Amino acid sequence: MRRILLLSVATALAALALPAGAGAPVPADLPAVERTVWRPPPGTTWQWQLTGDIDTSLDVVMYDVDLFDTPASVIEALHRDGRIVVCYFSAGSWEDWRPDAGSFPPRVIGARNGWPGERWLDIRRLRVLGPILEHRLDVAVAKGCDGVEPDNVDGYTNRTGFPLTERQQRRFNRWLAAAAHGRGLSVGLKNDLEQVAVLVDRFDWALDEQCFQYHECELLLPFIEQGKAVFGVEYRGRPSGFCPEARRLGFSWLKKRLDLGAWVRSC
Repeated sequence: MRRILLLSVATALAALALPAGAGAPVPADLPAVERTVWRPPPGTTWQWQLTGDIDTSLDVVMYDVDLFDTPASVIEALHRDGRIVVCYFSAGSWEDWRPDAGSFPPRVIGARNGWPGERWLDIRRLRVLGPILEHRLDVAVAKGCDGVEPDNVDGYTNRTGFPLTERQQRRFNRWLAAAAHGRGLSVGLKNDLEQVAVLVDRFDWALDEQCFQYHECELLLPFIEQGKAVFGVEYRGRPSGFCPEARRLGFSWLKKRLDLGAWVRSC
């Protein structure tokens, strides 16, 4: 699958250090954009590995890997094996170890979110965050990613340090989807189960953590009803306890460890 926008990796990474136009106006809510993007059907096989050297040996349709830490050469190798590659980045939180961490002004950085070096972002400030996140999407294009997994897009349900509302989160998430589609990238809705019904039309697939543990998997069914894959993981429990139901629902489910390394047990 080819990209609409072609950049060199070096150019895109250099741009991340100081995003051009930071603070420039960004539309409040972009319309849905039709592009030829990857839209996986229910039951699509996958692997999710965000830490460690990527084990490229699994015979699955899709790999979900870290945008910054995964070399373009690994993505190219996965493509040669016929894999789709989705690239993870956090859209709703600031991580102090990322190469573009200095591009985020202090006023948009909020409370800690429970992970070392990570804080929530004020997603209301699209004029500031928009150009930074667009540069991340450009890096995804440059590295050859077929899609993206923007994380932490449910800040309004957490203590972020900002008075975020459901409407503001919905606006931000729709903007993310449109920005990804405008670059020919597939995009998944990560967690944010409370907004599935109003966002399913804008996203190509869903990715959830622990819906069986928290007894909330039915909230993901609108994606299945639209013929879109629902990917997910459990960190607790035995696969024999949740895999039969995952298969019945048409979900693509894994058992993973919290470090999201190479280890996996697939349903």
